[in-house]
Amino acid sequence: MKFFEDFKKFIFKGNVIDMAVGVVIGGSFGKIVTGLVNYIINPFVGLFIQSGNLDSFKTVISEAVTDETGAVVTPENAILWGTWLQTVIDFLITALCIFVVLRIIMKARNALEYKKLAEEKRKAEEAEAKAKAEKEAAEAAAQAAAEKQRLLEESILRQTELLGEIKELLGKQPFPGK
Repeated sequence: MKFFEDFKKFIFKGNVIDMAVGVVIGGSFGKIVTGLVNYIINPFVGLFIQSGNLDSFKTVISEAVTDETGAVVTPENAILWGTWLQTVIDFLITALCIFVVLRIIMKARNALEYKKLAEEKRKAEEAEAKAKAEKEAAEAAAQAAAEKQRLLEESILRQTELLGEIKELLGKQPFPGK
């Protein structure tokens, strides 16, 4: 049972479905490109070659052998340069289209990533500015507290000195009624 459950999870994952859709669309796109090459590019190129189209561009290695009735006994053996060239053109057009689509996707992804990074950078800068402001406020509060403590200590020292002076003055003068 575990095997089938794992298989079901695998099949219904988004990546597998996306891949299947890509294969189907890719196959259809391949047919479109082949049609473009066979029905539009090939006849156009045929205007510039003697044989009339790329399919007839070949090197015959051995001629076809026919009997008295005209039926082919042994088919022709040839290197089909034109057919091969059509396949290369198919590949180049497909590769160009995939390149263009991927480039558009990558530019869009990079733009989104750039926006995301810019937002993260902005948030980090705001957090850094806030932390700096809090640190400066804490330092200012600490400095104010230190100054207050210093003034308090000076006041206590001054009071102690005054009390000492008062005590000294009181010790020199007799109290009335003593």
